Amino acid sequence: MTAVTVVPAVTAVMAVMEGALVERAVPRRPGPALARLAPTARRLALGAAARRRGGTIEVTDAAGAHRLGKGDPLVRARVHDDRAYACLLGSGSVGLGRSYVAGWWDCDDLTTLVQVLSRWTSGLRAPLDALARATAPLLDLPARWAVPGRADDAHNVRAHYDLSNEFFGLMLDETMTYSCAMFEGPGVSLADAQRSKIDRLCTKLALAPEDHVVEIGSGWGAFAIRAAGRYGCRVTTTTISEAQRAYVAEQVAQAGLSPRVNVLGADWRDLPALAESNGRFDKLASVEMIEAVDWRNHDEFLGSCAGLLRDEGLAVLQAIVIDDRSFERAKRHQDFVRRMVFPGGCIPSVQSLVSSLARASDLRVVDLEDIGRHYAQTLRLWAANLATHAEAVERTGVSEELRRLWALYLAYCEASFLERHISDVQLVLAKPGWRGRLQSRPT
Repeated sequence: MTAVTVVPAVTAVMAVMEGALVERAVPRRPGPALARLAPTARRLALGAAARRRGGTIEVTDAAGAHRLGKGDPLVRARVHDDRAYACLLGSGSVGLGRSYVAGWWDCDDLTTLVQVLSRWTSGLRAPLDALARATAPLLDLPARWAVPGRADDAHNVRAHYDLSNEFFGLMLDETMTYSCAMFEGPGVSLADAQRSKIDRLCTKLALAPEDHVVEIGSGWGAFAIRAAGRYGCRVTTTTISEAQRAYVAEQVAQAGLSPRVNVLGADWRDLPALAESNGRFDKLASVEMIEAVDWRNHDEFLGSCAGLLRDEGLAVLQAIVIDDRSFERAKRHQDFVRRMVFPGGCIPSVQSLVSSLARASDLRVVDLEDIGRHYAQTLRLWAANLATHAEAVERTGVSEELRRLWALYLAYCEASFLERHISDVQLVLAKPGWRGRLQSRPT
């Protein structure tokens, strides 16, 4: 399989999903209002940034060039429309994203730009994080009255993943894996790094032909196909993205694995009833799916995971995680990614996951590995793929606004991993009856 032979999504669905993403991405303030605010916003932005430390941004606009900040790294930005300043000051990262999607500014290195901005504002995060932790008990009470349900989850997941299988095929590698890869050495290809990551998960689960594995969040089927094809186990995998479900079913059939892989379109809330009627599972895997689960549903989700497993069962959970100190603020904050790219997303922290596991399940953590150091390279290669396949991406019908949105999204995430504000972990979780031995991690 190559990137250009993936099955395209239904054109009408793709247009609707793209339209929803772009609608969230364009500036909401009327043009004239922003234009009136622009001169003041420009003076404030340039003045506030002049003496920042942690990097330098050389900004060029209609009035000339301005050197902001001190030290390395250096990044150059060109402001085409001064309304970008008002967007940035008024909405932070969301304004940064909307003004970029609108074409109001460009720069020579998006990732470095986000890194510098992150360093400039790092002093603000600690007091905001502390305030969020202090007020969380009070703010959590009313928030729990409006818990997102399955309809919300379905809408949010489809808004991101049903954009187009063809688009993701051009961005990802031949395995169609949309999660952190693991580069075991120099010169390793993205596809091989993804296979290494999947093998690492399978090794931690000690998969064997007699195992029946449930996977929550199919993606495009890479884990299910490799687990069944290489390790010989049975896999039941589920996704609420219709584009993904159809793609995975086709790939499973083409691989001749239909007798061993069952592809569902079920919500995770429906899986306990399945286990009750058909029997519990030996192993469970969920790779970067919990980020689509709202924080108010973490207890229920992890409790459901525990309920799906036999008493001697084992689970592996790969998750993007945020600094423990920032979780209470981040779970409420609508940043660029949550507002414009992944609606409804919520990045947990290790502490929040462990606390939920203790409250809602009988699973215990028996191993934790931080693999976040591999994510920046993964994201960089995804961005390079989109750049390499720019003409093919354009032929899919993806708009210029959406291409700019994804360019900034990938750079924004890469910068967040490089700055260690977020990371990625693999958690191995065991049921009370598990008495196995942890498999050695591949070297």
